[in-house]
Amino acid sequence: MSKVTYTDLEFIEGLKQSDDVVLRALYKKYYNLVLKYVVNNSGDNQAAADVYQDTIIVLYETVQKPHFQLNCQLQTFIYSVAKRLWLKQLRNKGQLTRLNSEEEDEVVDVSEELTEHLQKEADIKKMNDSLENLGEPCSTLLKDFYVHKLSMEEISEKFGYTNADNAKTQKYKCLQRLKRYFFESN
Repeated sequence: MSKVTYTDLEFIEGLKQSDDVVLRALYKKYYNLVLKYVVNNSGDNQAAADVYQDTIIVLYETVQKPHFQLNCQLQTFIYSVAKRLWLKQLRNKGQLTRLNSEEEDEVVDVSEELTEHLQKEADIKKMNDSLENLGEPCSTLLKDFYVHKLSMEEISEKFGYTNADNAKTQKYKCLQRLKRYFFESN
């Protein structure tokens, strides 16, 4: 039977342990807070769900850091991250020019974690774009090896290479091309 309520510390410890029960409880507990904020500020239910998902990812990544310490209430942290994410989306859509000083003051400083998260998202998108531009057979070969965890023998058989060493050589060449695409793209 799952616990009905958790303290902030129990939520943090549960996230550190990747506890699914705690994660589900966290989703339920603070979702309405984010939903209300987004909907009251030019958003809809889908936008709120997306912002909340990104907020929980930022929280999860943040608590995994070795020296993480929560310096405010968990609710405040979640609200602050969600607010920054939503305001950034509005700004990107041209619906918001900048925060006024009162809004800036009420947002807890989580900018470093948020910046890190947004950079990771941008890098993942850039990697996916680079992988798509790579073409075949490289795109499939690299996905088979790194995502689907196929062995070199399996890849060799699938692509018709004479042996695993040839498949490994091809993977290396594909990886070099992918790196070139990734680092040359803006």
